[in-house]
Amino acid sequence: MKPAARRVAALHLRNGFGVSERRATRVLKLHRSTARYPARPDRSQGLRESLRRLASECPRYGYRMMADRLRYEGLCVNYKRVHRVYWEEGLQLAKRRRKRLRSVPRQPLPEVQVVNSRWSADFVHDMFGDGRRFRVLNVMDNCSRECLASDASGSFPGHLVVRVPDGIAEKRGYPDVLVIDNGPEFRGREMDAWACRHGVRLHFIDPGKPVQNAFVESFNNKFRSECLNTHWFTDLVDARATIAIWRREYNERRPHSSLGGIPPAAFARRAAALRPAARTTVRLVRLRRMLSR
Repeated sequence: MKPAARRVAALHLRNGFGVSERRATRVLKLHRSTARYPARPDRSQGLRESLRRLASECPRYGYRMMADRLRYEGLCVNYKRVHRVYWEEGLQLAKRRRKRLRSVPRQPLPEVQVVNSRWSADFVHDMFGDGRRFRVLNVMDNCSRECLASDASGSFPGHLVVRVPDGIAEKRGYPDVLVIDNGPEFRGREMDAWACRHGVRLHFIDPGKPVQNAFVESFNNKFRSECLNTHWFTDLVDARATIAIWRREYNERRPHSSLGGIPPAAFARRAAALRPAARTTVRLVRLRRMLSR
């Protein structure tokens, strides 16, 4: 309760119940000098009315914009006074709160040492020359760093999303784990049914933590800087052809620093030659060490 309201309450106790000023102020925990203080007239009444008028005319104005507007209209006032009255009137803009997604604690994945055991998938956005937008779904192998697919489309409903890993699996088989974010394309029924059919475990990263899907995020950075930002796409056919050429260049000819300076496809072939029928992680570790020397 503010002092002004307590003064009114103290006056009510004295007049209504006949108590003394000392007792009324003691009950309300109000100093006697404060109870006797004569209220001054509000010198900001004109400013309050002006701020209310601006808030009704321009609801998205902040206090600094309102102060500049009032100065332009000829009212001499500083920002601090406008800010104080602005908050007293409750005219501050409501902050947009981020939608909180339900999350469960995730266990960090161990380092992958076997080719085709863990994939990562994510979307990249771009637009054509006429302003129409399209998306690219990138899927990569976390061990060999190969780009397994870069499928471009105007939209990606659930049945189109699962079609991409099915196309990869025709040549390589299905992975053990697929690392994805919490986008609506990956949280739908189609993706869940696909993972259940093929025995793939979907590993969702924490909301707002793209570093947990660092392999594909690093690839997306290279993909954008070396392909999307250097080409002008006219339509979807042109985009798919250009992206296919760049993906082939990335897998077959572009050296990768984490693989010892060789392309991802060459690393995958050497790993397959060293690995017989069973999956052996020790040989892949030795291969990485040999290539990094």
